[in-house]
Amino acid sequence: MPTADQFDVSVVLPVYNERGHLRTEIDRIHAALEASPYTFEIIVVDDGSDDGSEQDLPGIPGIRLIRHGTNRGSGTARRTGTTAARGRIVVWTDVDMTYPNELIPALVAQTDGCDHVVGARRTEEGTKRFFRVPAKWFIRRLAGYLTDTDIPDLNSGLRAFRRDVAMQYVHHLPAGFSCVTTLTMSFLSNGYQVRYTPIDYFPRAGTSKFHWWRDTKRYLLQVVRMSLSYNPLKVFMPVGLALLFVGSGKLVYDWVDKDFRLAANTLLILLASLQAISVGLLADLVVRATKPASQVPPA
Repeated sequence: MPTADQFDVSVVLPVYNERGHLRTEIDRIHAALEASPYTFEIIVVDDGSDDGSEQDLPGIPGIRLIRHGTNRGSGTARRTGTTAARGRIVVWTDVDMTYPNELIPALVAQTDGCDHVVGARRTEEGTKRFFRVPAKWFIRRLAGYLTDTDIPDLNSGLRAFRRDVAMQYVHHLPAGFSCVTTLTMSFLSNGYQVRYTPIDYFPRAGTSKFHWWRDTKRYLLQVVRMSLSYNPLKVFMPVGLALLFVGSGKLVYDWVDKDFRLAANTLLILLASLQAISVGLLADLVVRATKPASQVPPA
């Protein structure tokens, strides 16, 4: 049975209905890695394609093909590929011609002394930019606040990271596109170094599977969910303190305006504040009590 660390690099490529440019993109990745000093494998996870991609893939040389019988989502495909990887460094990218995959060796080189390198896109080339740009900005700012870091690009699909670290968190990966957000926040929330390197981003070949409303909502929920998993006080404490501030102001108003009589809604606000703070403290206690006694040391 093969073990991990037989290669320097494992490139994981989720594929779902990408016929027409598969060979071009995989050949580009293969050529870039062949010219590098790294030993590598290219793992293609066919996530239930039915447009002819499933017929083309077996004829492409130099890949290790894993198939899902049905479409299970980009996150599931990346989890499958990462679990099967035999490289010290795992690279995630796409085969839709949007990312400069010829830069994969340069990304891998930057993992020396670092746990996770993300290709931070300079521009947004997706559809419905009017909605996506402000939504991504808000979610990125929220994630930055919750992890106490500056995050130039939260959900870039091009990244290289240490497999031994990632295997601690792959069970958290959701089925959809928010898997990249989850991995970034898992590394940041557990004290691992994430480095960002600027990259160009190009128009997509083929048809996008990203649904701007459904997937943006999932990104937002996943950011909050990961924060509750690692640092719940960051969520509950501001809410509790805000309610306490409002309740205290309302209490002063009641005393002045109602001759020291306490209004029922004032009491409800103060009780809600106490409840939010108490739940946050209890959740934080649970997180600390269930945290593994040891983890893979950072680079």
